[in-house]
Amino acid sequence: MIESSLVLVFMFTALVAFMLSGAGLAFVLGAIAFISTILLWGPSALIVAVLNTFETMTSEALMAIPLYVLMASILEKSGIIEALYEAMEIWFSRLNGGLAVGTIAICTILAAMTGVVGAAVAAMGILALPSMLARGYHPPLALGAICAGGTLGILIPPSVVTIVYAITAQMSIGQMFAAGIVPGLILAGSYSAYVLIRTWLNPALAPKPADAPQLPLGEKLARLKSLVLPGIVVLGVLGSIYAGLATPTEAAAVGVLGAAASALVTRKLSLPMLSEAARDTLRVTAMILWITIGARAFVSVFAATGGADSLLGFVEGLETSRWVVLGTMVLVLIFLGLFLDEIGTILLCVPVFLPIVKALGFDPLWFGVLFMITAQMAYITPPFGYTLFYLKGVLPPGLGIGQVYRGIVPFFLIQLGVLVLFALFPGLVTWLPETLLPSLK
Repeated sequence: MIESSLVLVFMFTALVAFMLSGAGLAFVLGAIAFISTILLWGPSALIVAVLNTFETMTSEALMAIPLYVLMASILEKSGIIEALYEAMEIWFSRLNGGLAVGTIAICTILAAMTGVVGAAVAAMGILALPSMLARGYHPPLALGAICAGGTLGILIPPSVVTIVYAITAQMSIGQMFAAGIVPGLILAGSYSAYVLIRTWLNPALAPKPADAPQLPLGEKLARLKSLVLPGIVVLGVLGSIYAGLATPTEAAAVGVLGAAASALVTRKLSLPMLSEAARDTLRVTAMILWITIGARAFVSVFAATGGADSLLGFVEGLETSRWVVLGTMVLVLIFLGLFLDEIGTILLCVPVFLPIVKALGFDPLWFGVLFMITAQMAYITPPFGYTLFYLKGVLPPGLGIGQVYRGIVPFFLIQLGVLVLFALFPGLVTWLPETLLPSLK
């Protein structure tokens, strides 16, 4: 029998080595877990991995993921986003930086409608970016606003990433949803304030168009009808949860029905569109589940060898402030975000970090929001930030990834500042879930 400490060293050394090779995360985690299991307990112990896989595939909570992804895909193809952008142009185009602020506002609405990041970034890259560039916007500012606004789908419910976190942490999905609302809105407001202040100081970065139409207030209000369908979808999903009419999983089905009804109203509902949306859903769901299966196998070996208990004992024995320990964990999450996707980071770190958070006396719900903000930061940090690649795919000629990197720097710093704000004032995170769902606290 090989010493378990040697197996732990092998597991994490192999993880780093295989990840640097470019191999898929799901299969790296699964292979390392299987090899470690055989080395420690023999081939017969692999039955534990089979049981973990069966439990994952039959999880009722995980059913929400394909439903929310299907909802997002149908909404993306229903024409609602285009109508929202037209209304945004009418309301914001006469402000310096108005189109960038309007883009962030639409990203906030899309986050509440879809729960995924890719839809908002790709849609705004196609619709908003050419319009901003044509009106003389500084490219890094326009690109940064789209990237940062797109990441709001991680925090604002119904977030698929939040569902994965809540299931992994064995917490209430409804409370995690509620905890993300205020931080998501504060982040959106911070992005918009930055754009407005910077363009006020330097109007040349986002000039006010001379040919913008001056419509009467009544007509501008009439253009807001494009908010009706998104509002109904958001109300159907979140309202059914917090009114106690549906669980988050059941609310996902309500969202799919609302998305299909919206597509019917916009006359975009068709069998080819539904077929394409179903294929997108299958692809995204399969990716998430494969990573979940591999990560659960990896973490189960880590826990069985005493790794989690040893780490917890080490932290409890440290003679330092609990805030130093928390800051170290956050820095580790930010660093891992440079190389791992947010699902992998959640499944690897939450089972290890959450017992430490509880032992230090911190609120797990509050820590969950800090975790989600680090996941947002990972989405816009090179080399593997997903929004960077989503946007790169729709960049017009003459713009390169280097300008995208420059554009996200100030928004990354804003995210870091907001992270510190919520760390210092936990009540900003916890008051809404405690008010809406006190019985789950």
